[in-house]
Amino acid sequence: MTHRILILGGTTEARQLAGTLAARTDLAITLSLAGRTESPAAQGVPTRVGGFGGADGLSAFLRETRIELLVDATHPYAVQISANAAQAAHEAGVPIIALRRPGWEPAEGDRWTLVDNVAGAVTALAAAPRRVFLALGRQEVAAFEAAPQHHYLIRSVDPVEPRLTAPDATYLLARGPFLEADERELLESHDIDVVVSKNSGGEATYGKIAAARALGIEVVMIRRPTLPDVASAETVQALAAMVDHLLVGHFLGPAAERGV
Repeated sequence: MTHRILILGGTTEARQLAGTLAARTDLAITLSLAGRTESPAAQGVPTRVGGFGGADGLSAFLRETRIELLVDATHPYAVQISANAAQAAHEAGVPIIALRRPGWEPAEGDRWTLVDNVAGAVTALAAAPRRVFLALGRQEVAAFEAAPQHHYLIRSVDPVEPRLTAPDATYLLARGPFLEADERELLESHDIDVVVSKNSGGEATYGKIAAARALGIEVVMIRRPTLPDVASAETVQALAAMVDHLLVGHFLGPAAERGV
């Protein structure tokens, strides 16, 4: 019997989980991408691109395609998608599990200024002109037009369109992971004195945080949002083990779990 699993992705871990589960003959994996990245990395499994039309649309999709397990492996800041996923799973009567990548913790030498959101990050830069590295998604950078006195170094996977109205901005196109040595060279070569970052967690983008620490550069860190309270794991390996547990407990019933 083949069980259908839908993974809401867009992260490295989602791709890794999909690859791990796709190797199994008893699972049919579909990986869903929101479509915000114009040229996503190759996923290696059947992929669906685009939104569902909110929680109701996702719930209908789960029922129509007879999905038996929903996995939320989206970015830690994808608040609306995670909320829709939890609601849709409840409405469709489908089990849901989530990847909850741990956030970064400040280490000795870090100079973090904690803020609640992007607007708070704009305010934290203050009035005096600064050289700012915006290590955010391209959807968030427009908020910094409210502080045009700063020089901005903006890195994104896809081009920022339209570009900021701020008169002094430099744009880089790059896809992680980013090594600490390379990030240190980037910060030094652009004379950056403050980094604006989400607390994304993981190793792929931690290089800029370590580099800022080494150079004594301030980091304006946007706190983690609150996500729905669903069963979760912190690593791909642990999440794969949860899938096994659910396959036994939910699909085969308690007798099979006991080995009867």
